[in-house]
Amino acid sequence: MPLLESTRFKWLRTGDEVFPAMLDAIQCARRSIRLETYTYAPDELGTRIRDALVEAQRRGVSVQVLVDALGSLTLSANFWQPLRTLGGETRWFNPVLLKRFGFRDHRKMLVCDEETAFVGGFNISATYLGDGVKSGWCDLGLQIKSPLAADLAEAFDEMFARADFQHRPFTRLRRALARRQVSVEDGELLLSGPGRGHSPFKRLLRRDLARAQTVRIIAAYFLPTWRIRRDLMRLARGGTRVQLILPGKSDVWLSQLACRSLYRRFLKAGIEIYEYEPQILHAKLVLVDNIVYVGSSNLDPRSLRINYELMLRFHNQELATEARAVFEEKLNYCRRIDLEAWRNSRTWWKKLQGRWAYFILVRIDPLIAQWYYNRMTGAKPK
Repeated sequence: MPLLESTRFKWLRTGDEVFPAMLDAIQCARRSIRLETYTYAPDELGTRIRDALVEAQRRGVSVQVLVDALGSLTLSANFWQPLRTLGGETRWFNPVLLKRFGFRDHRKMLVCDEETAFVGGFNISATYLGDGVKSGWCDLGLQIKSPLAADLAEAFDEMFARADFQHRPFTRLRRALARRQVSVEDGELLLSGPGRGHSPFKRLLRRDLARAQTVRIIAAYFLPTWRIRRDLMRLARGGTRVQLILPGKSDVWLSQLACRSLYRRFLKAGIEIYEYEPQILHAKLVLVDNIVYVGSSNLDPRSLRINYELMLRFHNQELATEARAVFEEKLNYCRRIDLEAWRNSRTWWKKLQGRWAYFILVRIDPLIAQWYYNRMTGAKPK
């Protein structure tokens, strides 16, 4: 649907852009602040943001913080004590226990006064500080000033209320949060998580790919489902330009190995593959013609089937034009992968590593997660 004139967006291309903007929004907040993230590091940046939240609580703003217990494992139990002392609320999502270890809150958002929101791939960590070229991980965020911020606040409240997993029927959590599409005033909010049914992100993406003229994807972890891979290769074989920016450097070696095991088939189909070289790539962006997807979800089994994720989908020419400019900017720092050169570089050992990595991430990890899910919910395995 077209975006309303009341909506204002700003792409945040680097850590040097996103964190000052977030701090400014925190300092300007007058009623409420909601912060949700997978990783919150107790470094200089994390301390600075915490102190800004403490000051906001001190001036009467209601502050709530939700961090994933595994992603923020280095955060001490007393890190948030200054905030809690003043009445701020903090919670760990899914405290780490073996029986439910696999399900994580991978969403990232900051919502201030239900008017200004930030979404994207950025965690709260000094590893993102920099321009993504000379220093700092390469990521992407979007600042939103629109009625959509209130919908994001509602999504936060639902997750915050059940973060500790103490509510007996886990199925209530699944029904309330996982795999849900919310039509909002100026776009679509896509919430996904573990459980039965199709991910709304995956479902809408496949629908958009069915009639695509151009496809551009930036993905930090790229192991899409067989159907999405088939859609992309079908488009490329039919003459549609499909471009992928994937990591030349990755913080998850296994994921990169598995992803590269797909290169030969993609290249043979005519898909253009570029590897981002200066820094670790952590960005998530999907462009299908004038449709833009931005948020926390990767295109891999963990994001599409296991973790709690948040994506926004917009059909807007102006926003898409700006997103294409972001994509072109990233291309300047990429190396294009050539099919023949790639074939010649692949030793039997590299091929074997890639196959094993693919098997672990695409077969074993989801299978274990499903087993845990069945135990938690009492669902009968199919």
